[in-house]
Amino acid sequence: MNKLAVFLLVILTTTLASGADGFAHVRDLGGITEHKLESNGLRVLLLPLRSAPVATFMVTYHVGSRNEVTGTTGATHLLEHLMFKGTAKYDRSLGTGYDQVLERVGAETNATTWLDRTNYFATVPVNALPLLISVEADRMRNLSLREEDRRPEMTVVRNEFERGENSPIDVLMKEIWPAAFFAHPYHHDTIGWRSDIERVPITKLREFYDTFYWPDNATVTVIGDIDPAATLALIKQHYGAIPKSPKPFPEIYTEEPEQRGQRRVMLKRPGEIGVVMLAHKIPRASDADWPVVQVLGRILADGKTSRLYRALTDKNLTISTWSMPCFNRDPSLHFITAELADGVKHEIVEQKISAEIERVKKEGVSAGEVSAAVAALLAQRAFASDGTFATAEQINECIAVGDWTLHITLSAKLKAVTAADVQRVAKKYFVEDRSVSGWFVPVDDTGEAAPSLAVEEKFEAKTVLPPKAPETPIGPPPATTLASRVMRESIGGIDVLACRADVRDVVNIRLSMPAGVGVTQQRALAHLTAGMLERGTRKRDKFELARLLEEAGASITSEVNTDTVEFAVKCLAKDVPLVMSLLAEQVREPAFDAGEFAKLKKELSDMFRQTLEDTDAQAYIAFSRAIFPAAHPARRHTVEETLAEIEKANLAAVKAFHAEHYGPAEAHLVAVGDIDTTAFKTLAAKTFAGWKPQQQGTPRSRLPSSHPAEDQKNGETLMRIAGKESVSVVIGHRTTLRAGDAEWLPLLVASDVLGRGFTSRLIGNVRDREGLTYGIGAWMSEDTFRSGTWMVLGTFAPALLDKGMASTRREIEGWWRDGITADELDYRKSAIAGQFTVGLETTDGLAAQLLLCAERGFAVTWLDEFPAKVNSLTLEQVNAALKKHASPARMATVKAGTLGEAK
Repeated sequence: MNKLAVFLLVILTTTLASGADGFAHVRDLGGITEHKLESNGLRVLLLPLRSAPVATFMVTYHVGSRNEVTGTTGATHLLEHLMFKGTAKYDRSLGTGYDQVLERVGAETNATTWLDRTNYFATVPVNALPLLISVEADRMRNLSLREEDRRPEMTVVRNEFERGENSPIDVLMKEIWPAAFFAHPYHHDTIGWRSDIERVPITKLREFYDTFYWPDNATVTVIGDIDPAATLALIKQHYGAIPKSPKPFPEIYTEEPEQRGQRRVMLKRPGEIGVVMLAHKIPRASDADWPVVQVLGRILADGKTSRLYRALTDKNLTISTWSMPCFNRDPSLHFITAELADGVKHEIVEQKISAEIERVKKEGVSAGEVSAAVAALLAQRAFASDGTFATAEQINECIAVGDWTLHITLSAKLKAVTAADVQRVAKKYFVEDRSVSGWFVPVDDTGEAAPSLAVEEKFEAKTVLPPKAPETPIGPPPATTLASRVMRESIGGIDVLACRADVRDVVNIRLSMPAGVGVTQQRALAHLTAGMLERGTRKRDKFELARLLEEAGASITSEVNTDTVEFAVKCLAKDVPLVMSLLAEQVREPAFDAGEFAKLKKELSDMFRQTLEDTDAQAYIAFSRAIFPAAHPARRHTVEETLAEIEKANLAAVKAFHAEHYGPAEAHLVAVGDIDTTAFKTLAAKTFAGWKPQQQGTPRSRLPSSHPAEDQKNGETLMRIAGKESVSVVIGHRTTLRAGDAEWLPLLVASDVLGRGFTSRLIGNVRDREGLTYGIGAWMSEDTFRSGTWMVLGTFAPALLDKGMASTRREIEGWWRDGITADELDYRKSAIAGQFTVGLETTDGLAAQLLLCAERGFAVTWLDEFPAKVNSLTLEQVNAALKKHASPARMATVKAGTLGEAK
């Protein structure tokens, strides 16, 4: 290094340590540097991460539902939505809106509101970071806040509220908070009460904005492939001229009075499965006892080694149990939730939960239980920081409770927890007289849900204005070079792919085999077989398997799809050999114990019965049955048919299914993360040595690429589910396209124009302009191994269903009839290239894409070539594919929820 380079390095280091130009340096910890913008008090956290050429920019405002009072509940959340409606500079009506300029570069954007904070974030290819900072700074003080924006957005938020009302667990939790907190503003649910959502005036929202949206009430976090000095200069350029708040920020000083006696909540609604919740008062997140509460909750309710799994789930009294310690600025709640098995009484489950809590208070816990819980929680923290956004999200929650350094120090605090601490904390906080007991009791009720207020305003139906090109052109994101980093080899008949990622400790492994529900007409056999694999092997019972995994903080989960069963493994780098051996042991040597099989049949029946109250699940089942013939692999069985199959199934049939469909033929093994690819190849060969191919079955590579798509009438199926405040809708049909076919990618791009992102026609018009839904979009699916489906999914309040359906059909028909425009294609090409880069920044995202690539029969180079393939498409190709493969005349429609009389 020459003298000039050394001099410049010293200058740069000194500048950052003492505070970059205009910034005061506050502190450094765990690779994070904190700075304060001297002109207005804005706090800035920087964390360079070189895992991918992307960056996440997050702004955390110190305002949440704890800052609300009766009449303005939900105001923080509604204002969060309106923050996307624009400023004079970034205005959707001019084609320069927030989403319009950011989605063009591939940004993944969103925002969330919680009790203590509101945060706004986007992850972008790093070349687009200057644009993102400019847009985010502009809306800090320049928001337009128009009444014409509030009206449709109010109904969007109301549909979000209604979607939450469809879930018994969500509604029960919403009832418990106000029962626990009479005085403190945690009494109010974050989304607000319905009447406040509907009636809060724009003047109140303006008051909220003018009170809390100032730089000295915000913290900016920037994580990714950044240059710290250049990033600070950009932040100063765009935020430096914004003044401090002219007034002190309102202080929350209300404290909850001491609770003296257990409070009880009972919720009765139509449903399938009962729920018991116990909520105990716990300290604020910054309290020294909070990590101990987290360890206690895991010992009680999380995982197969937990006390409640053994006492309840293993005895078929519950489907599942879990704990949730709330991480808040003020004293909060710890939830234990149990979903009841069919026919089990609530009082029995509550008594057993209380008995286990009392046993911990009286007898304590073992050091082994504590060490296993701590290992699992530490691993969860590592997995939760996989990628720039995930890391920013974790830091954000610590900012919200008042101390971002908790993101770094919590791990050490968890490691310091002892068995004596756990017993002491159980005695101190898990006290019946300071708890709330909540029951959800399903009832038979065919009554209609309470109707939403109809929207009186008439909104003009018009196409979203095409986004304008940015004033300063932004070049394409850096090209990916995955193929050169991926080791791919056939090992023992398994297609093995391994890729080292620039992350610390985290490893993501996927194993896929042709053992999905579509390989047999007895669909339940696929679920029963996969379920038996984690219930013991010839070497170890299920509790020993669970102990080994939980002590390592690792997990092995399975998902049964149409064609495949997929095992997802998360572990730390040091535990890869152990977890690989356990994965192989489970899939190769299951014990198939008769007692465990009987338990699984009961548990699986209850889980499927629970989906009878899930409007999304029921809509998709009905849709698949409307478009696929009886023998088609992708046609779903009804829940009633599946329950009958589970009842009739025997262990001999499950063993036969395992022998026929589990093996190395057509299997794919993907590993991504902190690994040595050569060492992983050796480990895979050793782990799966001698694994015999399946007895028979049709290899997926020999499946026909497509099935004839018969003409489908524009029929409608109604799935009536009582007591639901939001209706799920599916509109679509089969296609003749399989992934990789010549017209598949053009149709994918056209579908994105219609229904992906806030700049799409469906969201831009049906949601944003007309305010008829919270969520709607267009998808292609079921096309990895054969021709698949094209569909639109959305949700609507019953009172707005007809309007929503009419608007959705208008957009589909106009899209198909007229095609997309050249401007839309140009915009979407840019968006897809950026989104692709952003999607590969996590080990989870990269592993998923590598597995999908392998299952589709693509070379790994396909991923590197994907942006160029999209960019080469012509308008004629896209519109021809759209016209040919998305005809409204063939589309089936399904509605699931609380509906009127059949037509």
